[in-house]
Amino acid sequence: MFRDSVIEDYSDKHEIVALCDSNPHRLSEAAQAASVPGTNGVATYLAEDFDRLIAEQRPDTVVVATPDFLHSDYIVRAFEAGCDVICEKPLTIDLSRLKMIIDAQKRTGRQVKVTFNYRYSPARTQIRELIASGAIGTVTAVDFRWHLDRVHGADYFRRWHRQKENSGGLLVHKSTHHFDLLNWWLGTVPTQVFASGKRVFYRPETAIEFGLEDRGRRCADCPVAHKCDFELNMAEDAALKSLYLDAEAADGYYRDLCVFDKEIGIEDTMQAHIRYASGVTANYTLTAYSPWEGLEIKFQGTKGDITHRHVEVHGVFGGERAHADEDAITTELHLAGEQPRMLEVPKAKGHHGGADPVMLGYIFDPEGMEPDRFNRASDHVAGAWSILTGIAANASIETGSVVEIQAMLRARGIQLER
Repeated sequence: MFRDSVIEDYSDKHEIVALCDSNPHRLSEAAQAASVPGTNGVATYLAEDFDRLIAEQRPDTVVVATPDFLHSDYIVRAFEAGCDVICEKPLTIDLSRLKMIIDAQKRTGRQVKVTFNYRYSPARTQIRELIASGAIGTVTAVDFRWHLDRVHGADYFRRWHRQKENSGGLLVHKSTHHFDLLNWWLGTVPTQVFASGKRVFYRPETAIEFGLEDRGRRCADCPVAHKCDFELNMAEDAALKSLYLDAEAADGYYRDLCVFDKEIGIEDTMQAHIRYASGVTANYTLTAYSPWEGLEIKFQGTKGDITHRHVEVHGVFGGERAHADEDAITTELHLAGEQPRMLEVPKAKGHHGGADPVMLGYIFDPEGMEPDRFNRASDHVAGAWSILTGIAANASIETGSVVEIQAMLRARGIQLER
C-alpha cells in the first residue's frame, strides 16, 4: 500500500530510495514493482543490512511494516539515525518494547506516525463529529462488538500472528484499531481493564468435529484439505503464490499452517470491560469465527444513543465469503422522546470504508489536504494508548485480576507525554 502510493500517486513529492526485507525473493519482487521504467531501479537490502541502508541511502522517513514484535527495533534504529517513521499498527506488542520507543523518541525528538486508517473512514469520522457535538449529551457507556469472519479471522491462526510473542495476540494486533477508535471517539484514555479470553474454535477438537482427524501441518500437503472449508491454496492465487509460496525456500516461512494446530498460542474469543479517565465505561467483544465480518457499536448518552453497524468485505485471504459482496454501513440516532432516525452515512471509495486514500493523502501530501479538524494523525502517544488496553487485557486474562494501567506504566518507568 505504501509503496504503490509513493510510486503511483505521490511520485512528484516522494521517492523510494531503498527497500529492505528478510526474504530475498520478496525483496526482489518488491523492487521490480517499485522500479520506475528508464531508471536503474531501487536499491535493496536484506534485513541484516538495515543500518547500512540508512547510512548509504540517508532516507528522511522509514516505513516499518514488519511483524509486530520487530516494530520497536526498527523504530528505535531509525530514530537514532535521524529518521522519522511511519509504522503499521500496532506500535508494538508489550511494555518493554514500548519503553524502548518512548525513551528513544524523547532522546532523539524524532516522530512516528502510526497508521490507524480506521480513523479516516468518513463513517467513523461522522461518529466522532456526532459525539463531539453533544448530539447525545454526555457519553456514559459503550457496547462494542467486533466480528472477524471465518475467512479473515481464520487467517490470523495460520500465520505468524498465531503466537503471542509475535503479535501480542488479537487484543493487541487487531484490537489496537478498535481501542484507538474508542480513545479518539471519546477523547479520553483507559485507566482500568478486566478481561477474559480463550481459544474455543481454532483447536484440534474442532477439526475432529469437522471430520479432519488426519489433517496435515499445512494446507499444501494436507491429505484432507479438499474437504476443509479453511483450506488456503496459495498455488491458485497469483498474489499469494508470488509473495509466499515461491518465497518459502528462502526462509522456510509457511503462510498456510493449519488453523486447528494444538500449538497456536492466541485466543479467538475475547471480552474486556474498560474504564476511562472521563468516567465512561465500555464493554468490548472480539470473536474470530463469526458468520459475518464487521462491527456493531452503541454509545449511550444522557440525551439518547447512537447505534453504528458496518458489514465489512476486504482483504486477500483463503476461502470464500457467503455473507456479503460489498460493505454496508448504517448509523442510527435515537434521542430521548423522539423516534429513532437513520442518518445518511458519508461514503468514499477505497479500502477500510474509504479510509485508506484519505489517510495516505494526509501522510504523503498534507499541504494538499484540508486542515484536519478531527485530529486523526496518530503519534507515539496515541499509538501507546491504543495498545495499553490490549496489553492490560492480556495481563488480566493471565492473572484473573483487574489491571490498573497507570500502575502498570509506573512499574515499568513509562511516562506518556508529548
